Amino acid sequence: MTSKRKHYNVVAAVIEVDGEVLCMQRGVTRYPYTSHLWEFPGGKIEPGETPEQALHRELLEEMDLDVEVHELLATVTHDYPDFTITLAAYRCTAVSRDFIMREHAASRWLPWQDLPSLPWCEADERLLSQFPKKIFLKP
Repeated sequence: MTSKRKHYNVVAAVIEVDGEVLCMQRGVTRYPYTSHLWEFPGGKIEPGETPEQALHRELLEEMDLDVEVHELLATVTHDYPDFTITLAAYRCTAVSRDFIMREHAASRWLPWQDLPSLPWCEADERLLSQFPKKIFLKP
């Protein structure tokens, strides 16, 4: 029997400013296994959008933040109990650290090497393990 689980194509922005990366904490969600955990900002790709267009739209809607999208860092597919996502993370830069937090409970700017210290959503944690190891080295 095939599963009728929903599948979402999602993009995540790994936003770097002055050697630190923006990490966002989710608030209470409808799924306890994603509530209060950390993630990279982003969202679902809408029909007809490229991943880059989706990142720009989501970050402007959720954070009023304009970014420049660079290379794809990693892609993972992860099965949560109620849905599956394919999550693609792009390295991005922003001119400023200023943004409006409309969707998240908290934010932190951390150096690359400190990213694994946060309790991440499972898909984002899998992304971290796929990032090129060189980005975690201190400059």
